Amino acid sequence: MEAKAQDVRDIVPYAKRRSSDPLLVRIVLIGLTFGIVGILVVVPLISVFVQAFSRGMLVYWKNITADPDTRHAIFLTLMVVPVAVAMNLIFGVAAAWTIARFRFPGRTILTTLIDLPFSVSPVVAGLVFVLLFGLQTPMGAWLREHGYQIIFAPPALVLTTAFVTFPFIARELIPVLEAVGSEEEIAARSLGASGWEMFFRITLPNIKWGLLYGVILCNARAMGEFGAVYVVSGRIASQTDTMPLRIEKLFQEYNTPAAFAVASVLTMLSLVTLLIKVGVERKLRQEKSRNSNLALKA
Repeated sequence: MEAKAQDVRDIVPYAKRRSSDPLLVRIVLIGLTFGIVGILVVVPLISVFVQAFSRGMLVYWKNITADPDTRHAIFLTLMVVPVAVAMNLIFGVAAAWTIARFRFPGRTILTTLIDLPFSVSPVVAGLVFVLLFGLQTPMGAWLREHGYQIIFAPPALVLTTAFVTFPFIARELIPVLEAVGSEEEIAARSLGASGWEMFFRITLPNIKWGLLYGVILCNARAMGEFGAVYVVSGRIASQTDTMPLRIEKLFQEYNTPAAFAVASVLTMLSLVTLLIKVGVERKLRQEKSRNSNLALKA
């Protein structure tokens, strides 16, 4: 009954506000919103594809496949992003579990540090990795002596991409784990389940949609990373150029058809990610509605 009353209280203010808003205000705000989104989002996206296909499909396909540097940039992006997302998946689950399940000194500081990449410029992040793993540093020199290279090599791309994206999964999972609670996990452990059994049979099913949502956001951000990767890559063709770097290089060379062709590939990958994100959001809403209905029946 209390939940139903709360639902009514939530609906009534909205209904009053909707009926009291002047029609002109609603029309202006809706039109302004659609206008800004159209100018800043829709028109640029359409322009990318118009420019990419302006010389025909054959030229478009040639711009993507004929240049070995472009092919390598696409391949490298599709290699770096999954590795960075996998690293953040492991870190995000561990960090979210730690923050949601344990109380310890420094918990607030840890939560703040997880959010640090949101406020630090990607260029600054790239410089930090150069100062840490560059050949002029003790660690960089030690790695070089043992046959390893981080800066101006693919490992630097993975590390910087993981750094700028690692808050996404953890930040999505922390509130989900806190909302789910630990009662089912405690019950599973008391019945003799191991830690891994508890996680895969109890915890993971409860957080799966939030986890997938975080992975999608992390993937979308990783594919378009430019600033940090620009600093640590050295922009070496067929070695450390990712798609964003390749687009910038082609544009600087005044090869705009090829630049827009690569940009269209990156845009299509982003649109696919967006469609998956919309599907996951719908699943999250359905699951939330189902849980609310079960709570009302209880």
